[in-house]
Amino acid sequence: MPQHLSTRRRFLQNTALLSLAPLILPSRVWSQESAPSKRLTFGCIGMGKQMKGHLGALLGRPETEVLAVCDVDTTRREAAKKRVDEAYTKAAGETRTGCAAYNDFRELLARKDIDAVVIATPDHWHAFIAIAAVKAGKDVYCEKPLTYNIREAIELVKAVRQANRVFQVGSQQRSSKEFRVACELMRNGLLGRVDSIHVSFGDPATPYKEPEEPMEPGLDWNLWCGPGPLVKYNSMLSPRGLHDHFPKWRNTWEFGGGMITDWGAHHIDIAQWALGADGSGPVEIRAPQNWETAKRGAQLVYANGTVITHVKGKGVSLHGTEGVCHVNRGKFELIMDGKTVRKFWDKEADKTTSLDREILFTQRDYLANAKVKLYESKSHLQDFLDAVRSRKLPICDVAIGASSVTACHLMNFAYHYGANAKWDPARNKFTSGGESRWLTRDRYRDNWKV
Repeated sequence: MPQHLSTRRRFLQNTALLSLAPLILPSRVWSQESAPSKRLTFGCIGMGKQMKGHLGALLGRPETEVLAVCDVDTTRREAAKKRVDEAYTKAAGETRTGCAAYNDFRELLARKDIDAVVIATPDHWHAFIAIAAVKAGKDVYCEKPLTYNIREAIELVKAVRQANRVFQVGSQQRSSKEFRVACELMRNGLLGRVDSIHVSFGDPATPYKEPEEPMEPGLDWNLWCGPGPLVKYNSMLSPRGLHDHFPKWRNTWEFGGGMITDWGAHHIDIAQWALGADGSGPVEIRAPQNWETAKRGAQLVYANGTVITHVKGKGVSLHGTEGVCHVNRGKFELIMDGKTVRKFWDKEADKTTSLDREILFTQRDYLANAKVKLYESKSHLQDFLDAVRSRKLPICDVAIGASSVTACHLMNFAYHYGANAKWDPARNKFTSGGESRWLTRDRYRDNWKV
Protein backbone atom coordinates (compact mmCIF):
# COMPACT_ATOMS: atom_id res chain seq x y z
CA MET A 1 0.00 0.00 0.00
CA PRO A 2 1.23 3.57 -0.65
CA GLN A 3 2.64 5.39 2.31
CA HIS A 4 1.43 8.91 3.05
CA LEU A 5 4.13 11.33 4.08
CA SER A 6 3.07 14.59 5.65
CA THR A 7 6.32 16.50 5.51
CA ARG A 8 5.98 20.23 5.36
CA ARG A 9 9.67 21.15 5.22
CA ARG A 10 10.29 24.48 3.60
CA PHE A 11 6.72 25.67 3.76
CA LEU A 12 6.25 28.28 1.05
CA GLN A 13 5.63 31.68 2.58
CA ASN A 14 2.64 32.28 0.40
CA THR A 15 0.38 29.32 -0.36
CA ALA A 16 -2.15 31.30 -2.34
CA LEU A 17 -1.55 29.29 -5.49
CA LEU A 18 -2.82 26.19 -3.67
CA SER A 19 -2.39 24.58 -0.31
CA LEU A 20 0.16 21.77 -0.30
CA ALA A 21 -1.38 18.31 -0.50
CA PRO A 22 0.40 15.25 0.88
CA LEU A 23 2.32 13.30 -1.74
CA ILE A 24 1.94 9.56 -2.14
CA LEU A 25 4.85 7.16 -2.20
CA PRO A 26 4.52 4.77 -5.15
CA SER A 27 4.71 1.04 -4.56
CA ARG A 28 7.98 0.73 -6.44
CA VAL A 29 11.13 0.66 -4.30
CA TRP A 30 14.46 1.40 -5.93
CA SER A 31 18.04 1.99 -4.87
CA GLN A 32 21.53 2.55 -6.24
CA GLU A 33 21.96 -1.17 -6.80
CA SER A 34 18.44 -2.06 -7.84
CA ALA A 35 17.68 -4.73 -10.38
CA PRO A 36 16.58 -3.38 -13.80
CA SER A 37 12.90 -3.89 -12.88
CA LYS A 38 13.33 -1.63 -9.86
CA ARG A 39 14.96 1.30 -11.65
CA LEU A 40 13.22 4.64 -12.00
CA THR A 41 12.17 4.74 -15.65
CA PHE A 42 12.26 7.92 -17.71
CA GLY A 43 10.92 9.43 -20.88
CA CYS A 44 12.64 12.50 -22.35
CA ILE A 45 10.63 15.08 -24.32
CA GLY A 46 12.42 17.69 -26.46
CA MET A 47 15.79 16.38 -27.61
CA GLY A 48 17.65 19.65 -28.27
CA LYS A 49 20.79 21.10 -26.71
CA GLN A 50 19.43 21.41 -23.17
CA MET A 51 18.33 17.80 -23.10
CA LYS A 52 21.80 16.55 -24.06
CA GLY A 53 23.12 17.14 -20.56
CA HIS A 54 20.03 15.69 -18.88
CA LEU A 55 20.15 12.59 -21.04
CA GLY A 56 23.82 12.04 -20.31
CA ALA A 57 23.20 12.34 -16.57
CA LEU A 58 20.35 9.82 -16.67
CA LEU A 59 22.34 7.35 -18.77
CA GLY A 60 25.22 7.55 -16.32
CA ARG A 61 23.17 6.49 -13.28
CA PRO A 62 22.47 2.84 -12.41
CA GLU A 63 19.23 3.73 -10.63
CA THR A 64 17.63 5.32 -13.73
CA GLU A 65 16.67 3.89 -17.10
CA VAL A 66 15.60 5.86 -20.18
CA LEU A 67 12.85 3.97 -22.00
CA ALA A 68 11.77 6.56 -24.55
CA VAL A 69 12.67 9.82 -26.26
CA CYS A 70 10.41 12.25 -28.08
CA ASP A 71 10.97 15.07 -30.55
CA VAL A 72 9.08 16.47 -33.53
CA ASP A 73 12.34 16.51 -35.50
CA THR A 74 13.17 13.09 -36.93
CA THR A 75 16.93 13.68 -36.98
CA ARG A 76 17.14 14.71 -33.33
CA ARG A 77 14.72 12.00 -32.27
CA GLU A 78 16.62 9.18 -33.97
CA ALA A 79 19.99 10.51 -32.80
CA ALA A 80 18.75 10.47 -29.20
CA LYS A 81 17.44 6.91 -29.54
CA LYS A 82 20.80 5.83 -30.96
CA ARG A 83 22.63 7.47 -28.06
CA VAL A 84 20.48 5.66 -25.50
CA ASP A 85 20.76 2.28 -27.20
CA GLU A 86 24.52 2.60 -27.60
CA ALA A 87 24.96 3.55 -23.94
CA TYR A 88 22.98 0.56 -22.70
CA THR A 89 24.65 -1.76 -25.20
CA LYS A 90 28.06 -0.72 -23.89
CA ALA A 91 26.97 -1.12 -20.27
CA ALA A 92 25.37 -4.53 -20.82
CA GLY A 93 28.05 -5.95 -23.12
CA GLU A 94 25.35 -7.01 -25.56
CA THR A 95 23.13 -5.29 -28.10
CA ARG A 96 20.28 -3.25 -26.63
CA THR A 97 17.76 -1.52 -28.90
CA GLY A 98 14.87 -1.02 -26.50
CA CYS A 99 14.61 2.79 -26.47
CA ALA A 100 11.42 3.92 -28.21
CA ALA A 101 11.34 7.13 -30.26
CA TYR A 102 8.14 9.15 -30.56
CA ASN A 103 7.07 12.14 -32.61
CA ASP A 104 4.02 12.84 -30.42
CA PHE A 105 4.56 13.25 -26.65
CA ARG A 106 1.10 11.82 -25.96
CA GLU A 107 2.25 8.38 -27.06
CA LEU A 108 5.14 8.52 -24.60
CA LEU A 109 2.91 9.67 -21.75
CA ALA A 110 0.46 6.83 -22.41
CA ARG A 111 3.08 4.25 -21.42
CA LYS A 112 2.41 2.83 -17.97
CA ASP A 113 6.01 1.65 -17.56
CA ILE A 114 7.43 5.19 -17.51
CA ASP A 115 7.68 6.69 -14.01
CA ALA A 116 8.97 10.21 -14.74
CA VAL A 117 9.62 12.57 -17.62
CA VAL A 118 12.09 15.32 -18.36
CA ILE A 119 10.65 18.18 -20.44
CA ALA A 120 13.05 20.38 -22.39
CA THR A 121 10.87 21.64 -25.23
CA PRO A 122 10.54 25.31 -26.25
CA ASP A 123 8.73 27.37 -23.60
CA HIS A 124 5.35 27.53 -25.33
CA TRP A 125 4.91 23.76 -24.86
CA HIS A 126 5.99 23.45 -21.19
CA ALA A 127 2.64 23.86 -19.46
CA PHE A 128 0.53 21.71 -21.77
CA ILE A 129 2.95 18.78 -21.75
CA ALA A 130 3.64 19.06 -18.01
CA ILE A 131 -0.06 19.09 -17.13
CA ALA A 132 -0.64 16.09 -19.37
CA ALA A 133 2.31 14.33 -17.74
CA VAL A 134 1.14 14.72 -14.14
CA LYS A 135 -2.39 13.70 -15.12
CA ALA A 136 -0.82 10.56 -16.61
CA GLY A 137 0.77 9.84 -13.22
CA LYS A 138 4.32 10.90 -14.07
CA ASP A 139 6.72 12.80 -11.83
CA VAL A 140 8.25 15.68 -13.77
CA TYR A 141 11.50 17.56 -14.18
CA CYS A 142 10.64 20.56 -16.40
CA GLU A 143 13.01 23.17 -17.73
CA LYS A 144 12.69 26.84 -16.94
CA PRO A 145 11.07 29.22 -17.62
CA LEU A 146 8.25 27.10 -16.29
CA THR A 147 5.45 28.49 -18.46
CA TYR A 148 4.76 30.78 -21.40
CA ASN A 149 2.38 33.01 -19.40
CA ILE A 150 0.96 33.59 -15.92
CA ARG A 151 -2.31 31.73 -16.37
CA GLU A 152 -0.41 28.60 -17.39
CA ALA A 153 1.66 28.84 -14.20
CA ILE A 154 -1.49 28.94 -12.07
CA GLU A 155 -3.09 26.00 -13.89
CA LEU A 156 0.09 23.92 -13.73
CA VAL A 157 0.40 24.28 -9.95
CA LYS A 158 -3.24 23.19 -9.59
CA ALA A 159 -2.66 20.14 -11.78
CA VAL A 160 0.48 19.05 -9.92
CA ARG A 161 -1.19 19.33 -6.52
CA GLN A 162 -4.31 17.50 -7.67
CA ALA A 163 -2.21 14.68 -9.13
CA ASN A 164 0.11 14.48 -6.07
CA ARG A 165 3.22 14.36 -8.22
CA VAL A 166 6.81 15.42 -7.53
CA PHE A 167 7.77 18.33 -9.78
CA GLN A 168 11.22 19.87 -10.07
CA VAL A 169 11.75 23.08 -12.07
CA GLY A 170 15.12 23.29 -13.81
CA SER A 171 16.28 26.44 -12.00
CA GLN A 172 19.55 24.74 -11.16
CA GLN A 173 21.22 27.80 -9.64
CA ARG A 174 19.42 26.86 -6.42
CA SER A 175 21.67 23.81 -6.30
CA SER A 176 24.87 25.91 -6.52
CA LYS A 177 26.53 26.88 -3.26
CA GLU A 178 27.44 30.44 -4.27
CA PHE A 179 23.78 31.39 -4.78
CA ARG A 180 22.61 29.68 -1.61
CA VAL A 181 25.28 31.41 0.52
CA ALA A 182 24.46 34.81 -1.02
CA CYS A 183 20.80 34.29 -0.12
CA GLU A 184 21.69 33.17 3.41
CA LEU A 185 23.74 36.34 3.92
CA MET A 186 20.70 38.44 3.06
CA ARG A 187 18.16 36.28 4.89
CA ASN A 188 20.24 36.45 8.09
CA GLY A 189 20.60 40.23 7.95
CA LEU A 190 24.38 40.23 7.40
CA LEU A 191 24.03 42.76 4.58
CA GLY A 192 21.79 45.03 6.65
CA ARG A 193 18.61 46.37 5.13
CA VAL A 194 18.54 45.38 1.42
CA ASP A 195 16.45 47.92 -0.46
CA SER A 196 17.86 47.26 -3.91
CA ILE A 197 18.59 44.09 -5.90
CA HIS A 198 20.06 44.30 -9.40
CA VAL A 199 19.53 41.44 -11.84
CA SER A 200 21.57 41.28 -15.03
CA PHE A 201 20.46 39.53 -18.21
CA GLY A 202 19.68 40.32 -21.85
CA ASP A 203 16.89 41.96 -23.78
CA PRO A 204 13.11 41.60 -23.88
CA ALA A 205 11.53 39.54 -26.66
CA THR A 206 10.58 40.91 -30.08
CA PRO A 207 7.87 39.77 -32.53
CA TYR A 208 8.78 36.98 -34.93
CA LYS A 209 9.52 38.47 -38.37
CA GLU A 210 11.88 35.99 -40.02
CA PRO A 211 11.43 35.15 -43.72
CA GLU A 212 10.14 31.75 -44.76
CA GLU A 213 12.73 29.08 -45.53
CA PRO A 214 12.34 25.66 -47.16
CA MET A 215 10.96 23.22 -44.60
CA GLU A 216 13.40 21.03 -42.71
CA PRO A 217 12.90 17.43 -43.91
CA GLY A 218 11.42 15.17 -41.24
CA LEU A 219 10.11 18.01 -39.06
CA ASP A 220 6.49 18.04 -37.88
CA TRP A 221 6.12 21.80 -38.09
CA ASN A 222 2.45 21.87 -37.14
CA LEU A 223 3.25 20.03 -33.90
CA TRP A 224 6.33 22.18 -33.24
CA CYS A 225 4.16 25.33 -33.31
CA GLY A 226 1.50 23.60 -31.20
CA PRO A 227 -0.31 26.08 -28.91
CA GLY A 228 1.38 29.02 -30.63
CA PRO A 229 0.62 30.51 -34.03
CA LEU A 230 1.39 28.45 -37.14
CA VAL A 231 4.11 30.73 -38.49
CA LYS A 232 6.22 30.20 -41.59
CA TYR A 233 9.19 27.93 -40.99
CA ASN A 234 12.59 29.47 -40.35
CA SER A 235 15.62 27.63 -39.00
CA MET A 236 16.09 30.19 -36.21
CA LEU A 237 13.12 28.56 -34.50
CA SER A 238 14.00 24.92 -35.12
CA PRO A 239 17.56 24.56 -36.46
CA ARG A 240 18.30 22.07 -39.20
CA GLY A 241 19.57 18.66 -38.19
CA LEU A 242 21.66 18.23 -35.05
CA HIS A 243 22.84 21.48 -33.50
CA ASP A 244 24.86 22.56 -30.47
CA HIS A 245 23.45 25.99 -29.72
CA PHE A 246 20.37 27.40 -28.02
CA PRO A 247 17.85 28.32 -30.77
CA LYS A 248 16.49 31.84 -30.95
CA TRP A 249 12.83 30.95 -30.62
CA ARG A 250 13.34 32.12 -27.04
CA ASN A 251 13.78 35.70 -28.33
CA THR A 252 10.28 35.82 -29.85
CA TRP A 253 7.04 36.91 -28.20
CA GLU A 254 5.19 34.09 -29.95
CA PHE A 255 7.21 31.21 -28.46
CA GLY A 256 9.33 32.62 -25.62
CA GLY A 257 9.85 35.73 -23.54
CA GLY A 258 13.30 36.97 -24.48
CA MET A 259 16.08 36.99 -21.93
CA ILE A 260 13.59 38.29 -19.34
CA THR A 261 12.15 34.80 -19.01
CA ASP A 262 15.21 32.87 -20.22
CA TRP A 263 17.95 34.16 -17.89
CA GLY A 264 15.52 36.13 -15.77
CA ALA A 265 14.01 32.82 -14.70
CA HIS A 266 17.40 32.09 -13.13
CA HIS A 267 18.37 35.44 -11.61
CA ILE A 268 14.92 36.68 -10.57
CA ASP A 269 14.40 33.26 -8.99
CA ILE A 270 17.53 33.79 -6.87
CA ALA A 271 16.45 37.34 -5.99
CA GLN A 272 13.11 36.02 -4.72
CA TRP A 273 14.89 33.27 -2.78
CA ALA A 274 17.01 35.95 -1.11
CA LEU A 275 13.89 37.97 -0.36
CA GLY A 276 12.05 35.01 1.12
CA ALA A 277 9.40 35.59 -1.54
CA ASP A 278 9.01 32.02 -2.82
CA GLY A 279 5.36 31.43 -3.60
CA SER A 280 4.69 35.16 -3.47
CA GLY A 281 5.89 37.96 -5.74
CA PRO A 282 6.05 41.69 -6.39
CA VAL A 283 3.24 44.09 -5.55
CA GLU A 284 4.13 46.70 -8.15
CA ILE A 285 5.60 46.80 -11.67
CA ARG A 286 7.39 49.89 -13.01
CA ALA A 287 8.08 50.40 -16.69
CA PRO A 288 11.35 52.04 -17.77
CA GLN A 289 11.41 55.42 -19.45
CA ASN A 290 11.01 55.18 -23.23
CA TRP A 291 9.65 51.68 -22.69
CA GLU A 292 8.92 51.14 -26.40
CA THR A 293 12.67 50.93 -27.11
CA ALA A 294 14.14 50.31 -23.65
CA LYS A 295 16.11 47.11 -23.02
CA ARG A 296 16.90 47.70 -19.36
CA GLY A 297 15.37 49.55 -16.43
CA ALA A 298 12.12 47.71 -15.64
CA GLN A 299 11.50 47.24 -11.92
CA LEU A 300 9.60 44.94 -9.58
CA VAL A 301 8.67 46.28 -6.13
CA TYR A 302 8.04 43.95 -3.17
CA ALA A 303 5.87 44.45 -0.12
CA ASN A 304 8.86 45.17 2.14
CA GLY A 305 9.98 47.98 -0.19
CA THR A 306 12.84 46.14 -1.90
CA VAL A 307 13.13 46.97 -5.60
CA ILE A 308 14.49 44.54 -8.18
CA THR A 309 15.91 46.38 -11.20
CA HIS A 310 16.88 44.91 -14.58
CA VAL A 311 20.40 46.19 -15.39
CA LYS A 312 23.65 45.41 -17.17
CA GLY A 313 25.64 44.16 -14.21
CA LYS A 314 27.12 41.18 -12.43
CA GLY A 315 24.35 38.60 -12.31
CA VAL A 316 22.52 39.12 -9.00
CA SER A 317 23.64 41.99 -6.79
CA LEU A 318 22.22 42.41 -3.29
CA HIS A 319 22.75 46.00 -2.09
CA GLY A 320 22.38 46.39 1.67
CA THR A 321 23.10 49.09 4.23
CA GLU A 322 25.94 47.02 5.73
CA GLY A 323 27.24 45.20 2.70
CA VAL A 324 26.89 44.19 -0.93
CA CYS A 325 27.00 40.69 -2.40
CA HIS A 326 27.45 40.01 -6.11
CA VAL A 327 26.86 36.45 -7.31
CA ASN A 328 26.84 34.69 -10.65
CA ARG A 329 27.63 31.19 -11.86
CA GLY A 330 31.01 30.26 -10.44
CA LYS A 331 31.49 33.82 -9.19
CA PHE A 332 31.11 35.44 -5.79
CA GLU A 333 32.05 38.78 -4.23
CA LEU A 334 31.25 40.05 -0.73
CA ILE A 335 31.80 43.69 0.21
CA MET A 336 31.34 44.70 3.85
CA ASP A 337 31.51 48.32 5.03
CA GLY A 338 32.83 49.32 1.62
CA LYS A 339 35.70 46.81 1.64
CA THR A 340 35.92 43.62 -0.42
CA VAL A 341 36.37 40.79 2.07
CA ARG A 342 35.75 37.73 -0.14
CA LYS A 343 36.09 37.54 -3.91
CA PHE A 344 36.40 35.02 -6.70
CA TRP A 345 35.16 36.63 -9.90
CA ASP A 346 37.87 36.48 -12.55
CA LYS A 347 40.05 33.37 -12.84
CA GLU A 348 43.08 35.39 -13.87
CA ALA A 349 42.69 38.27 -11.45
CA ASP A 350 41.71 35.97 -8.56
CA LYS A 351 43.97 33.01 -9.35
CA THR A 352 45.40 32.88 -5.80
CA THR A 353 42.05 31.64 -4.51
CA SER A 354 39.01 29.63 -5.64
CA LEU A 355 35.25 29.75 -5.43
CA ASP A 356 35.21 26.90 -2.92
CA ARG A 357 37.69 28.71 -0.69
CA GLU A 358 35.82 32.01 -0.75
CA ILE A 359 32.49 30.33 -0.01
CA LEU A 360 34.02 28.27 2.80
CA PHE A 361 35.51 31.33 4.51
CA THR A 362 32.31 33.32 4.02
CA GLN A 363 30.36 30.60 5.79
CA ARG A 364 32.94 30.35 8.57
CA ASP A 365 33.21 34.11 9.18
CA TYR A 366 29.58 35.19 8.71
CA LEU A 367 27.20 32.22 8.78
CA ALA A 368 28.59 29.86 11.44
CA ASN A 369 25.74 30.70 13.81
CA ALA A 370 23.15 31.64 11.23
CA LYS A 371 19.57 31.16 12.29
CA VAL A 372 18.32 30.83 8.70
CA LYS A 373 19.70 27.83 6.87
CA LEU A 374 18.34 27.37 3.37
CA TYR A 375 17.66 24.06 1.64
CA GLU A 376 21.02 22.67 0.49
CA SER A 377 21.18 20.69 -2.74
CA LYS A 378 24.44 19.77 -4.44
CA SER A 379 22.87 18.32 -7.57
CA HIS A 380 19.60 19.49 -9.09
CA LEU A 381 18.89 16.16 -10.79
CA GLN A 382 19.88 14.13 -7.73
CA ASP A 383 17.63 16.32 -5.61
CA PHE A 384 14.75 15.44 -7.94
CA LEU A 385 15.52 11.72 -7.75
CA ASP A 386 15.72 11.92 -3.96
CA ALA A 387 12.37 13.72 -3.85
CA VAL A 388 10.76 11.08 -6.06
CA ARG A 389 11.97 8.43 -3.63
CA SER A 390 11.00 10.31 -0.42
CA ARG A 391 7.93 12.16 -1.82
CA LYS A 392 9.20 15.37 -0.23
CA LEU A 393 9.21 18.68 -2.05
CA PRO A 394 12.35 19.22 -4.17
CA ILE A 395 14.43 22.38 -3.92
CA CYS A 396 12.57 24.10 -6.77
CA ASP A 397 9.04 22.80 -6.46
CA VAL A 398 6.42 23.78 -9.04
CA ALA A 399 4.97 26.57 -6.85
CA ILE A 400 8.42 28.16 -6.54
CA GLY A 401 8.95 27.97 -10.29
CA ALA A 402 5.48 29.40 -10.84
CA SER A 403 6.11 32.42 -8.62
CA SER A 404 9.50 33.06 -10.23
CA VAL A 405 8.22 32.88 -13.80
CA THR A 406 5.25 35.06 -12.85
CA ALA A 407 7.68 37.77 -11.72
CA CYS A 408 9.48 37.43 -15.05
CA HIS A 409 6.24 37.80 -17.00
CA LEU A 410 5.32 40.87 -14.96
CA MET A 411 8.67 42.43 -15.82
CA ASN A 412 8.03 41.63 -19.48
CA PHE A 413 4.71 43.47 -19.30
CA ALA A 414 6.62 46.61 -18.29
CA TYR A 415 8.53 46.44 -21.57
CA HIS A 416 5.73 45.16 -23.80
CA TYR A 417 2.87 47.35 -22.59
CA GLY A 418 4.65 50.16 -20.74
CA ALA A 419 2.87 48.93 -17.65
CA ASN A 420 3.05 50.76 -14.34
CA ALA A 421 0.78 48.45 -12.42
CA LYS A 422 -0.12 47.17 -8.99
CA TRP A 423 -0.22 43.40 -8.50
CA ASP A 424 -1.76 41.11 -5.90
CA PRO A 425 0.54 38.05 -5.63
CA ALA A 426 -1.92 36.22 -3.37
CA ARG A 427 -4.66 36.26 -6.02
CA ASN A 428 -2.44 36.58 -9.11
CA LYS A 429 -4.39 39.60 -10.32
CA PHE A 430 -3.70 43.20 -11.29
CA THR A 431 -5.27 45.61 -8.82
CA SER A 432 -4.58 48.65 -11.01
CA GLY A 433 -2.79 49.59 -14.20
CA GLY A 434 -2.98 46.16 -15.87
CA GLU A 435 -5.41 44.01 -17.79
CA SER A 436 -6.40 40.40 -17.24
CA ARG A 437 -5.95 39.63 -20.95
CA TRP A 438 -2.21 40.06 -20.43
CA LEU A 439 -2.16 36.95 -18.25
CA THR A 440 -2.71 34.50 -21.08
CA ARG A 441 -2.30 34.01 -24.83
CA ASP A 442 -4.62 35.91 -27.20
CA ARG A 443 -5.64 32.56 -28.62
CA TYR A 444 -4.50 28.96 -28.36
CA ARG A 445 -4.39 27.02 -31.59
CA ASP A 446 -6.34 23.84 -32.26
CA ASN A 447 -6.90 21.76 -29.11
CA TRP A 448 -3.77 22.88 -27.27
CA LYS A 449 -5.40 25.32 -24.85
CA VAL A 450 -4.18 25.27 -21.25
